[in-house]
Amino acid sequence: MTWELKNDRPIYAQLIEQIKLRIISGFYRPGERLPSVRDMAAEAAVNPNTMQRALSELERDGLLYTQRTSGRFITEDTGLIEAAKKALAQEQIDAFFQKMRALGFTTPQTVALVESAAAEEVR
Repeated sequence: MTWELKNDRPIYAQLIEQIKLRIISGFYRPGERLPSVRDMAAEAAVNPNTMQRALSELERDGLLYTQRTSGRFITEDTGLIEAAKKALAQEQIDAFFQKMRALGFTTPQTVALVESAAAEEVR
């Protein structure tokens, strides 16, 4: 996965989102050791302090934990990862419905469009 950072929002917030996405998508597996802060910062082309801030936030959320002298690891609590996945999905759904309302679609119309698109995808 490549790091895609834009100038429209704080970099650390984008790093949090992208690391969280890597966790819930399985790119980083439960219990897996993360690369060092410096390595991750170099890969993302950001300041190590910015990466440290993002990782600290994810640690506060419980998605990461630190073992002294061993580094940072992904939580083994799959329930927590699943809850983060559902929360992210809900954010996407809310944003989608908000955009559809801005386009003038009602909720039933939007649902009908989604069902139609899903039926097309199944074929």
